[in-house]
Amino acid sequence: MGDGQQDQVMRWVERVATFCVEEWGLPPITGRVLGWLMICDPPEQSAGEIADTIQASRASLTSNMRLLTTIGLVRKVRRPGDRTAYYRIEDDAWHKVVQRKLDSLGAFGDIAEEGFAITGHEGPRTERIKAAQESLTWLRDIAARNPKR
Repeated sequence: MGDGQQDQVMRWVERVATFCVEEWGLPPITGRVLGWLMICDPPEQSAGEIADTIQASRASLTSNMRLLTTIGLVRKVRRPGDRTAYYRIEDDAWHKVVQRKLDSLGAFGDIAEEGFAITGHEGPRTERIKAAQESLTWLRDIAARNPKR
């Protein structure tokens, strides 16, 4: 890959990282790892290759890789005869991210019910809770009508 294309790839990785920071509150390094693993070739990369590419310390990368493998977005891969661990993004990583968000929307229903009990189901406090509940339920229902293709 030429320098111009490498620069373009790294700008894209940084855009993914910025999205992950701004939209999901993830650390920038986590977003860079996800961005790099989406676009890298070959799709499996060692921790050293990832750290070198995204310019991260090994310690920071190790903790982020542990997080990403634990939550199922990245998979550790071994090659026969090679003691190095490689990592690749799961094929359904983004579906898992979206599904977790949708599950959290449904979980707000229980929280809202508790809020209604506290407010006595009347008044402006109840209306604010109801507005949040209706918006989150609306979003969850839209997603349920449009399953993964």
